[in-house]
Formats: sequence, structure tokens, C-alpha cells
Amino acid sequence: MSVFPTARLHDKVVLVTGASSGIGAAAAKLFAQAGANVVLAARRAEKLADVQAACQEANKAGSTGHGGHCAAVSLDMRNTESLDTVLQRLPSWASTVDVLVNNAGLAMGTAKVGEIRAEDLDAMLETNVRGLIYMSQLFVREFKQRNAGHIINIGSVAGVEPYPGGSVYCATKFAVRAFTEALMKELVGTPIRVTNVQPGMVETEFSLVRYYGDKDAADKVYHGIEALTPHDIAEEIVWAASRPARVNIAEAGPFHVARSS
Repeated sequence: MSVFPTARLHDKVVLVTGASSGIGAAAAKLFAQAGANVVLAARRAEKLADVQAACQEANKAGSTGHGGHCAAVSLDMRNTESLDTVLQRLPSWASTVDVLVNNAGLAMGTAKVGEIRAEDLDAMLETNVRGLIYMSQLFVREFKQRNAGHIINIGSVAGVEPYPGGSVYCATKFAVRAFTEALMKELVGTPIRVTNVQPGMVETEFSLVRYYGDKDAADKVYHGIEALTPHDIAEEIVWAASRPARVNIAEAGPFHVARSS
């Protein structure tokens, strides 16, 4: 954590969606290590217990004497009721959220246009776009009341460079980029900050989900390269959040794999 100052994050409350694995889990741990209080939100509630324990250990390892609170909240980005009630389900110490990290997202399949399954189309659009916008609206209203807050959306290089077999996923990340830029311009006259972090190839469960649990197919995606790690992207997220209040990082990335292994 010595690569950037984190005192500005001490005792802040950070809510991370999609926090059960990958970039979300890594970011949550790094925020905890920096002395923030963390709310882990994800659909797979059973996986959050391990991340919660890791966050508590990370906070102790950080030795900042700040933060230390960590809670898990079940959140389904495709379920309106789950989204509508998330604020009411936060613990008392998290009644005022300072940073929202909209990380939840997924890709389903590699089918080309004309062959895309309806259920895959719905899953990507509802999770990556509708859910992210829904969460942003909830917290923009909260942030406007306090005249403070930071929304960090996790976009993708796919929102800059589309590719065959990823038309719907790329479209969702283009939407995230457009939504984030429009939101930033809407809030430019306020102290509320808005950031879009755009990872490239990161070795997480992303490809495993995309290939419907086929580990062999997922592993081939990363064969012969040294992919980015969740921690690499987590550092960028925490760095953006730890800037002085007068500084807004509008866009970080796209981040690409540095070299082949």
C-alpha cells in the first residue's frame, strides 16, 4: 500500500458489488487494508464469508488502526426487489456509504449474432447495464443529499475495442462507458466523483462463467500469456478512490496484458 497514500480512505465506507470473487474480492481486501469499512455485496452469499474473513485479516495486516468493519449483503443485480432494499439492509455503521464500486458483471458464451441465446442476452444486459444503472441511481440520490460520494464503475477494454463473439458483452461495456461519462458530466458541478476503470484480460472466474463452467475452455483463454491479476485492477480502483477530493479520475485504462509468458 506504500505506492499511494491511503489516509484519505480511513474509516470511509465502501460498498463493492460482485465481491464474492475476482476483482471485486481483491478490491474489497485492498480497501480494508487501507483502513476503510467494507460492505461486500454479491449474489453468491455463500462465497462472501471467506472474502469477509480475508477483509478482516487484511485490515489487521494494514495496521492503520482505522476501519475494521466488514459485512456481507446478498444482492442479485437482476432482481429489482433485491436492489430496491439494499440500502435498508446495510448495517448501522454503513448507513452512509462513501464509495460505490459497481463491479458486478459477466459474459455468457461466445456465440455470434444470430446464434446468441436469449437467456445469455438477458443475463448480460440486466447485470452489466440495468443493474449497474439501478445501483448508480440509488446512490446518486444519496450522494446528492450529502453533496459527497464516489461511484467507480468497472468497464472493460471491450467497451473500447469490440471483438467477434462478444457482441453483446462489448455492447454492455460500451453502455457502461457512455453512462459513466454522461453521469460524470451531469455531476460536474458537484463534489461527487465518477470513475470508469477498464481492465483488459484478467485471470478470474470470468472465462469460467463465459464457458458455462468448462474449465478446459476457460484455461485456454489464458494459455501462453501472463494475464493481469485481480490485484492489479484493485490497485487502480483504490488509487482512484484515494485521490484528493478535488481530483476526479474520469477514466483509467484500458489496461492490457503487458507481455507473453
